[in-house]
Amino acid sequence: MSQLVTVEHLTIPGILNDISFHIAPGERVGLIGESGSGKSMTAMTIMGLLHPSLEAQGTVEVKGQEPSRALRGNTVAMVFQEPMTALDPLMSVEKQVAEACDLARARELLKEVGIERTGAYPHELSGGQRQRVLIALAIAGDPDLLICDEPTTALDVTVQRQILELLDRLVRERGMALLFITHDLGVIRQMTDRILVLRDGAIVDPDASLDAPATEYTAQLVAASRPGAPAAVRPVGEPVIQLKNVTWQRGDTVALDDVSLTVHRGQRIGIVGGSGSGKTSMLRLIAGLNEPDSGTVTVDGGIQMVFQDPYSSLNPRRRVRDSIREAGVSRTRANEALAQVGLDGVGARFPHEFSGGQRQRISIARAAAPRPEILIADEPVSALDVSVRAQVLELIDDLVVHDSLTLLFVSHDLSVVRQVCPTIAVLHEGRVVETGPTEEVWANPQHEYTRSLLRAIPQL
Repeated sequence: MSQLVTVEHLTIPGILNDISFHIAPGERVGLIGESGSGKSMTAMTIMGLLHPSLEAQGTVEVKGQEPSRALRGNTVAMVFQEPMTALDPLMSVEKQVAEACDLARARELLKEVGIERTGAYPHELSGGQRQRVLIALAIAGDPDLLICDEPTTALDVTVQRQILELLDRLVRERGMALLFITHDLGVIRQMTDRILVLRDGAIVDPDASLDAPATEYTAQLVAASRPGAPAAVRPVGEPVIQLKNVTWQRGDTVALDDVSLTVHRGQRIGIVGGSGSGKTSMLRLIAGLNEPDSGTVTVDGGIQMVFQDPYSSLNPRRRVRDSIREAGVSRTRANEALAQVGLDGVGARFPHEFSGGQRQRISIARAAAPRPEILIADEPVSALDVSVRAQVLELIDDLVVHDSLTLLFVSHDLSVVRQVCPTIAVLHEGRVVETGPTEEVWANPQHEYTRSLLRAIPQL
């Protein structure tokens, strides 16, 4: 069988090291590995999007031709991780898809992927809907190969399941080959037939098995992907956060609807729910950034927050020690906080000199430096690969125990919440629909929405 994609001895100094693989027509190949392993660079090379400053050696061919602009769209297309940065905010989604076909066809494609408001602008759509627009754009040219680079990382589990089912159907019906890049091994198992494992720019396992890993590194990735032990229950104290019958409206949307929740000192509670469920709105009220329209919010203690994307929350022009000092601490305390998260002696460096996992550690150090009583972690590990995620979760748990912190852990990943928090609260459409001990909710969910969240978790 002739190969659709041929990669032979591809080398990009400092990035990729002599990698070779093939993709046959209609084949589904998964590409996994830690951050910085070369996954996205491999995809960009196949797309012909390599930066001019990078010199590639070896052979890369798609249908016997070198990657070029002429092949993009009709032969090979790509779905990117973050649709908001890939879409033009000043153009309706139907016009953006129509750049690859006529307007009538663009509307058909958008409806095929589940977008009825074809004249909407990107900001008027949810994250899952914007990802559907990117998929419509990618399939507009009916490509032979679809490359998906972390297409569901920022989506909650129910929307992720919808997107994966959509991709599966489109690939099957159109007979496309698929190159799927992700750090979620449960997703890889669901979407692909063959798996390549990258490490430090080299393929270390060219035909990986998740059930019987042939290499130590693949086994480590599988072990890091399996759910950790449920969080241990520890004693808690008096209430430090209380929401009583809170309602808050943003524009025409009721973000929170008669919400009541009590968090005790030393408690670790996971806040879960899909996009638009009210998680961020609740955090804004707890942090004092907004006032409720009705009801009361009482907080007894200082709050610090760990954000989802540390790179955008750190000033790229400031040394990381100075960014930590912005929290109102001394130079000595800033250095102590960095040492506490395993980054001793690096305070003089800038954010771009660190990996994603290290930047998240810096974000945690900045939050912990002023010794708050309450720590809020807002999706702190959703963009991290599995091994780094495990390290960051362990670090957060150590800090919470060491400093006797109260933790609000917000995530769309129920498996992560189960590992960190012995108590859980489920939000849906602005209401708390279920709350209680995590293990009880996990074993016997009472609300249908909670059951749907648990069903949507990809199984490794």
